[in-house]
Amino acid sequence: MTLGRSWTKLVVVMLVGLFMAGCTAKDSGKASRGELDYEKFSAEQIFERAEYDLANNEPELAAKSFSEVERLYPYSALAKRAVIMQAFAYHEAKDYANSRSAAQRYIDFYPTDEDAAYAQYLLALSYYDQIDEVGRDQALTFEALQALRKVIEVYPDSEYARSAILKFDLAFDHLAAKEMEVGRYYLRRDHFTAAINRFRTVVEDFQTTSHTAEALHRLVESYLSLGLTDEAQTAGAILGHNFRATEWYEDSYALLSSRGLTLEAKGDNWLRQIYRQMIQGRWL
Repeated sequence: MTLGRSWTKLVVVMLVGLFMAGCTAKDSGKASRGELDYEKFSAEQIFERAEYDLANNEPELAAKSFSEVERLYPYSALAKRAVIMQAFAYHEAKDYANSRSAAQRYIDFYPTDEDAAYAQYLLALSYYDQIDEVGRDQALTFEALQALRKVIEVYPDSEYARSAILKFDLAFDHLAAKEMEVGRYYLRRDHFTAAINRFRTVVEDFQTTSHTAEALHRLVESYLSLGLTDEAQTAGAILGHNFRATEWYEDSYALLSSRGLTLEAKGDNWLRQIYRQMIQGRWL
């Protein structure tokens, strides 16, 4: 290596070192952005500082530095990268609103860029990662489903499509779980009609989820409680055709048999229509 190249490398190292020191508060050893004059540093130096903060588990500070790259050097080679890194850093900091904002900005500005799929995926995660309890407001779940669907449909060949599909299925299952929770609540309080409406929603709208078998069994229970044996038997017949290996089939079989009833499609009701569709191979 020549003396000139060695000297240049040394100067760069010293500048980065001074930048790191300038970002450090004297009393705590943590970065103090309020005292830092970002305008004294290049886009490369600020970007490196942001990466340093990420590596040291300081995503909030990293997001701030990435945003300064975008603000101070909007036409630099690093500006575009800084936007997507903002979205990532904010997400790591669990600042989902700002993560979503940065991701959407990237999609708006660079819709055909190779990282656009990742930006859309981060946007979806900003909703999905807040789905933590069945009892919470389901608006976030709907938002997550819409954003995940966009990843799947707009970027089907991206590396994020498969993960988006898996998360979409889990979010969809989450909505069904909410319907089941409410349905069980009504069933325990003998509000059978209200319970049936919830279980029917699961069977009709969430039939590919893991809750369909239980929903059918709960329909057997609810309809028997109302004396509607045709509906109860038909729900049991669907269970027998599709979920014979489950505990829900066994429970429904025992419940119907104890009353001298068989598991067969009877009458002219919405479940009989479901049964016809199933037999013809257009359902489940």
